[in-house]
Amino acid sequence: MSNVLFQRIDADVNFLVSAVDQGTLGLPDLQRPFVWSTSKVRDLFDSMYRGYPVGYLMLWANPVAPGTAKQIGTEGHGQTVPATLIIDGQQRLTSLYAAMKGRPVLDKNFQERPITIAFHPLREAFDVANAAIRKSPEWIGDISTVFANDADAYTLVSEYLDKLGEAREVSTDERKQASQAIGRLLALKGYPFSALQINADADEEAVAEIFVRVNSRGQKLKQSDFILTLLSVSWPEGRTALESFARAAKRPSADGAPSPFNHHIQPQPDQLLRAAIAVGLWRARLKAAYQFLRGKGADGSVTLEERARNTDRLRAGQARVLDLTRWHEFMKALVAAGFRSGAQVSSGTSIVYAYVFYLIGRDEYGVDPVRLRQLIGRFFFMAALTSRYSSSSETTMEEDLARLRDIDDADGFVAALDRMIDSTLTGDFWRINLPDSLETSSTNAAALGAYHAAQNLLGSRVLFSTVKVSELMDPALKAPRASLERHHLFPKAYLKRQGITGTRDTNQIANYALVEWTDNGAIADRPPAEYVPKMEARFSPDEVEAFYQDHGLAPGWYEMAYGDFLKDRRQRIAEVTRRGFSTLARAAEAAPSGPAMTLGLEA
Repeated sequence: MSNVLFQRIDADVNFLVSAVDQGTLGLPDLQRPFVWSTSKVRDLFDSMYRGYPVGYLMLWANPVAPGTAKQIGTEGHGQTVPATLIIDGQQRLTSLYAAMKGRPVLDKNFQERPITIAFHPLREAFDVANAAIRKSPEWIGDISTVFANDADAYTLVSEYLDKLGEAREVSTDERKQASQAIGRLLALKGYPFSALQINADADEEAVAEIFVRVNSRGQKLKQSDFILTLLSVSWPEGRTALESFARAAKRPSADGAPSPFNHHIQPQPDQLLRAAIAVGLWRARLKAAYQFLRGKGADGSVTLEERARNTDRLRAGQARVLDLTRWHEFMKALVAAGFRSGAQVSSGTSIVYAYVFYLIGRDEYGVDPVRLRQLIGRFFFMAALTSRYSSSSETTMEEDLARLRDIDDADGFVAALDRMIDSTLTGDFWRINLPDSLETSSTNAAALGAYHAAQNLLGSRVLFSTVKVSELMDPALKAPRASLERHHLFPKAYLKRQGITGTRDTNQIANYALVEWTDNGAIADRPPAEYVPKMEARFSPDEVEAFYQDHGLAPGWYEMAYGDFLKDRRQRIAEVTRRGFSTLARAAEAAPSGPAMTLGLEA
């Protein structure tokens, strides 16, 4: 079978743990830091002790030039180059290494913690060590003492029985049972593992497909995991930088220092990686990116020179992606487009790829900062509204990048993105496609977030309120109950009395409006024909007309048949969204054209 891309390898636990300890078997943190609970580690040892199978490992013969892979432990092993990398089975091998060697690992918060497993020889039971277990002579408080290099069964049994004998009388049967149990525990060094090792010279597309298909305890490995593994070997500092940025983006810095935290996206390392690849290599398909990072040239040959050039391009692209000034300037474009927080965005991929175009426009084409912000705001509004990158995102982004390859100036870049916007947001889109997409009860619908963005752009007030929508959508506002709520205009209890009970009908987007929570509570389940006139009486006719225009409501809507109301309002919401978007186009006409000032293009 000449097309087989792997070979089977059998190895015992002692060999695997020793290889990791020596650095010849590298563990590049493929799926983030160690995330298993300690009780799960306990269960792993229990299964092995009882002779149950615990799964196979998948390895990868090191496909890159000499480099340093991350190790499981925190002490490091110099510059040892691993001959093999662990692809699937990371958590199991990390568990074995940490518990048997007594080494701390990094948890999901990147803090060091020990994994200490205890063993009760007389009960033949494992448990997570605690203060009571450590004090009890019945337990071996840390099994790493059993697996120490110079430990032998006779000494281990003698020490255990001597300690237990000081606390109580030990019967002959107990001595025999303890001896057998400790010997069986020590024999776990020889527990057999089967591993599949991918060949180092396997075709890159085939290897990438293996990564996509392999299951790790039911979790599919992604192509981004594949590239991150490669980075962990060839450029570990780059992988660490991605993880550090992603971790810092989750919460504001405690000391007020600059950080990537924002209210729109808490990016994952793989999302940042995609942005870096798109900016540095102008590629969206990760399979193609792998070819670049392997150093594959146009003639199909793999060279160290090509690999070095492409790695340098990725380094430069990633540096721009992780630059805090660029990052936060881009976020201003989202706010200017009416998107106050990530709650309005159904897909983080739209944010990531809009950021890519921001960086390309800023650094590659030198678009004026004001003009660029307006452009990216329009582009993001379009991408978020249409879910442009929610399906076949790599293919779509690859096509979008291709549209820029023959462009050599700022005006051409702006024109190219404007063509993408105009060809998507056509008259038919506003009249037909958008109203149809609103016929849903999904609270995560892309059209809903864009509609609220449009209300922000239009300066709309909350329905029957003196407060603007944008003010109550401020993500910095925190209260026990949300200041702004989506309320059923035709209450569910009222609709039920009319025989309308389907969620798709009662919870349709067109039956919701943004109100202040005090009003929401007062409305309760009364029919709109009863509560709306009382609400209208609190405002002037001009104010009521403005409310209805900005919330997509027809005059006298509360007296319409429910089905007619939904159809009419979907059209009106689409029109509100179009009006909001048009404000961005008008602002763009007033923005400066031509190249950016030098001052706006600092590195």
